[in-house]
Amino acid sequence: MKRLLVLLPVLFAFALPTARAVEAPTITISKSDRLTIALEGVSGEVAKTLQNDLTMSGYFKFVPADSAAYVVRAVSTGPSLAGKVADRGGNVVLNTTKNGTPRQQAHLLADDIIQTLTGAPGIAGGKIAFVANKTGSKEIYTVDSDGAGLVQLTRDNSISVGPHLRPDGRALVYTGYKSGYADVYQVDLSSGSRSRIIKFPGTNTGASYSPNGSRLAVTLSKDGNPELYVTSANGGNPRRLTHTRGVESAPTWSPDGDEIIYVNDDRGTPQLYRIPAIGGTGRLIATGHGYNTEPDWSPDGKKVAFNVRQGGAFAVAVLELATGQTRIVAEGQSPSWGANSRHLVFAQAGALILLDAQSGQRTTLISGLGSVTEPTWSR
Repeated sequence: MKRLLVLLPVLFAFALPTARAVEAPTITISKSDRLTIALEGVSGEVAKTLQNDLTMSGYFKFVPADSAAYVVRAVSTGPSLAGKVADRGGNVVLNTTKNGTPRQQAHLLADDIIQTLTGAPGIAGGKIAFVANKTGSKEIYTVDSDGAGLVQLTRDNSISVGPHLRPDGRALVYTGYKSGYADVYQVDLSSGSRSRIIKFPGTNTGASYSPNGSRLAVTLSKDGNPELYVTSANGGNPRRLTHTRGVESAPTWSPDGDEIIYVNDDRGTPQLYRIPAIGGTGRLIATGHGYNTEPDWSPDGKKVAFNVRQGGAFAVAVLELATGQTRIVAEGQSPSWGANSRHLVFAQAGALILLDAQSGQRTTLISGLGSVTEPTWSR
């Protein structure tokens, strides 16, 4: 079969007219009080990173120790950071030791503090991968959740797109054209080793890890039309899920791994569909918008973030699955949820933006790398 050179992740973008400003985002801001907290006993990079992580979470406000509801006392001893959290009455609610570089120690301690005091997962220890073209080619980069620790992962000097991090952050899959065709590559982030794991005739693109990392959802055209398949984590044993006349793309898994939401253009414009991961009939998801792409299912299973088109430009929307209500939260592309199902990262005007979807607070994580697109976040 003749190989197809199709870039599915950007397929629908080619039809867009020149972008115009989108309408002002509508954000519902929660008025819940932040917990007051203080930090003692540590300084330098660890203190700066820890304070930034806790502030960025949206759950905490730093105040003097004598007026704080909780006091964090941390002692750094080179490769280890001993952390203790006590409430106003002196009761110790967390006592732990973290190892690694100073930044890793701070990230890990911050996530433990957040989990202990709020019950929500932390996002500080996560990794973000994205595409940028500063070198003249589209290459994959990784960065910490606070925008530090930038690493250029690929140097293919061709086209590398569609990155997706394994939920544990230890591996990544992406679509690469290094061979001249669209194939799926897998990278071990600890060793840097890379292998081409899906190379069927035709286009192989848009691979996405299941929540436990044991399977991939991917678009393959090996049987003619670009359809949705599920494979093992190493790209083997492909099982076809869809049989349509349109193009399937951008699969995202439910947190339990039982379902997949994806994009299909059978109705003339891209729409979101939902299908069992074992196969079946895809069901249209009503979003209230006529053009929907790049979905990402939140880790708590309650929401889907995706792109809509407004006035010729892209905006980030969030759909509440229980109510069917959709709200626009920002102008931008390719949203990806953090582990807490509260923060989103997306691309906007050549920058990587972190958004607290609850408060509306936004932070620029990365800029100056040319066009920045397709972020993905480990969980």
